[in-house]
Amino acid sequence: MRIWRSLDDVPGDLGRTVVVIGNFDGVHLGHRHVVRRARELADRDGLSVVAVTFDPHPMAVLRPEHAPLTLTDVDRRCLLLAQAGVDDVFVIPFSREIAAWTPLEFIDRVLVDGLHAAHVVVGANFRFGARAAGDVAALVEAGRERDFDAEGIALDGGPQVWSSTYVRTCLAAGDVEGAAEALGRPYSVVGHVIEGDHRGRELGYPTANVPPQGRAVPADGVYAGWLVRLDEPGSTPLPAAISVGTNPTFDGERERRVEAYVLDRTDLELYGESVEISFVSRIRGMVKFEGVDALIETMADDVVRTRELLGLVD
Repeated sequence: MRIWRSLDDVPGDLGRTVVVIGNFDGVHLGHRHVVRRARELADRDGLSVVAVTFDPHPMAVLRPEHAPLTLTDVDRRCLLLAQAGVDDVFVIPFSREIAAWTPLEFIDRVLVDGLHAAHVVVGANFRFGARAAGDVAALVEAGRERDFDAEGIALDGGPQVWSSTYVRTCLAAGDVEGAAEALGRPYSVVGHVIEGDHRGRELGYPTANVPPQGRAVPADGVYAGWLVRLDEPGSTPLPAAISVGTNPTFDGERERRVEAYVLDRTDLELYGESVEISFVSRIRGMVKFEGVDALIETMADDVVRTRELLGLVD
């Protein structure tokens, strides 16, 4: 896969393409439906599929106080798009200047002159251009005059339409199963393991601490899930009990953390390593315990529940 971050990066000999456009945050099943249709057209006509996406999220530029926590960073998004069937990605560095482009400016600069689109596939609710003045109908009409066809794909899901906003809503409620249904996979947090305060190790449950770094994470609580070492390609997923929150039993901690205890492993050295922590099921909410003994007892119960929820009990 090639990733272009400006129109100057696009190869001069790029032929006609099939283009999909969107924020693609999380690359959920609705996004994959759009990509699947583009892939069908590309395979039929012998073309490549190019995804056009934006970084940062447009809301982070236009109304930063209302910008959502993202589900994926741009690198993860590109990887997921490739897995969904995209050949190349054009990441538009979103700015107020680009936000001021009219719909026709966007079409001419990006789709026609830049990517030589033969087909454009978007979600049915797609809006673009200054003040979101462009929609699917405008895209179809412009395509007739510029030698490309365009179509809007009906939104997937039911009864709730799948969207990045819906996934964030599920996560905020601790409903990781609902998020997984919309994503087509368990929601995960990817990052480098940092050194913490070693309390987990002192309690007999050493954890891999991954800071959220502006990404959406599930509601505070304890979850069953998996940890995968990304520094070892093909690494086996390891079962993990995952804590999200501020550890209220210990005073003075205010920063939310994602901490994964890999079951039965006290020998892992993960500091500085890149890992993916996936959430499968919620076990309980976050609790402030009166003492360490009560905490340790509950942590032992969490491990038992993790085994059960991950199907590791005979």
